[in-house]
This record gives sequence, structure tokens and C-alpha cells, in this order.
Amino acid sequence: MYHWMTQAEIQRFLAHLRREERSPGTLAKYRRDLLAFAARLPQGGRVDKEQVLAWKEEMARRYAPSTVNSMIAALNGFFAFQGWHGCRVKALRQQREIFREKARELDKGEYLALLAAARRRGSQRLYHVMQTLGATGIRVSELVFVTVEALAAGRALVHCKGKRRAVLLPQKLCRALQGYCRARGITAGPVFVTRTGRPVDRSNLWREMQALCSRAGVEARKVFPHNFRHLFARAFYALDKDLAKLADLLGHASIETTRIYIMESGAEHKRQVERLGLIL
Repeated sequence: MYHWMTQAEIQRFLAHLRREERSPGTLAKYRRDLLAFAARLPQGGRVDKEQVLAWKEEMARRYAPSTVNSMIAALNGFFAFQGWHGCRVKALRQQREIFREKARELDKGEYLALLAAARRRGSQRLYHVMQTLGATGIRVSELVFVTVEALAAGRALVHCKGKRRAVLLPQKLCRALQGYCRARGITAGPVFVTRTGRPVDRSNLWREMQALCSRAGVEARKVFPHNFRHLFARAFYALDKDLAKLADLLGHASIETTRIYIMESGAEHKRQVERLGLIL
């Protein structure tokens, strides 16, 4: 059975997700994935199960299973909303990894190098954004809740994915951001805004971060906003070892999600095995 996937239907689905209070990041991701799939369809946007399966096979050859499964989730969500249940496909099966690829892990030394490079370049906003992400573990979409008022209170009330949580802001961070606000003439509302007064977003920050990489001597594939959240999670867990508390701090509904954030690198896993002393 054929169906037709149009721009209007995609927009209707995204409006539905907005009413469901999905995060801006989720909306943007679903929009990209749906439009990319629609661009591959025959003229008129005709869809059937065979086309979806062929698309899935091609994506599996090009991308990691976790990436493909996130795309499948977007398509299946759209198909379910449309009532096109026959078009839905299964996610790729993948074995759970016990350690993270070192090449993607941002460590503390690289984090400090990025901060130093931002200061040398005079990128004060980016310097303070990276410190805020690293010191609190908040999502980049949650920076909007770091306000002048939150600095005065020492805590930010963050609303994300239909939930609300309090994020404690370290005193040293509050003092630094208050100084930044005074220098910029920011007296109320979000601390991090563009020249037009709009809150900064992921694309703004990603471009600025990428421009720092060569100056800081850090590989570009390690430098993106969400990796600062992973850095915070690993640093916190190394000191506290309380997975449940870390899940609450990060705003995770499931501890299984938090486990992904604290996976050790393969190099660290290898060192632990070697310390077992089981080889003569």
C-alpha cells in the first residue's frame, strides 16, 4: 500500500510534537531526518515499506547503528502519527558497548586548552558558555535558563522534556558570569544572547567551538556542545560514584542513559585489565 509524504504532513507532525512539549533539539533532529528521507522519495513523495527498508539498509552501510536507530525513531514516530503502521521498521540490533571510543572523548586537559584559546582570542561569551556547560552539565538548550536572576539565587530552574529540575550554580561561576553581565550591560533575563538579543543556540556555539580547535590543539571531532555535558558527568562520577544522584543532576529519567555518559575509554579499560596481574 502506498502513502504520500508531503511537507505539509511533516509540518503537521512537528506541530504535534511541539504540543507534546518535545525539546527544540528533538524537533530539529526529527525535522532534519524526515526531510532527508523525503528528499529521496519518488516525485510526489510516495512511500511504501520496501522503500523504507532500502533506505534503512543504505543508512546502515553509511552510519553507526546508534545514528541509524535515531533516524528510524523519527520515521517510525511520523508513520505512527499518520497511521501508516505498515511502513514502520525495526531498529538495528547492536551489542551494548562497555567503553567509549577514546577519539571522541574530551578530557579535562583539552577542556582547559579550549578555555585558554577562547580567552586569547577574546571570545568572552564562548569562554563563559563552555565553563557553564562544563561546571553544571546542563544541555546547550538549557542555557536559556541561566539568567541574571538565577545567578543572584545561585540556582537555575530548568524546564526540559516536560520536567523541571533545579541546577545549582557554583559560587565561583556565578561571580564570573555576573562580571560578564556587567561588562555586557545585561541586567535581566538570559546571560548568553546573540547581538540581536536572542538566546544562543547549538548552531551558533558549534561554529564558534570549531573555530577554536586548531588554536587549542584539540581534534575538531571532540569539540561540540554536548561533549561538555559528558565531561561533567565523568568528572562528577569520578569524585562521588553516585549514579542515581548524577542521573538527577543531568535530568535523566533512566539511569541506563546516565551509564552511557560515564563509560570509560578503551585505553582506561585496557589499563584496568593489565592491573589484574593475571599474566606472568
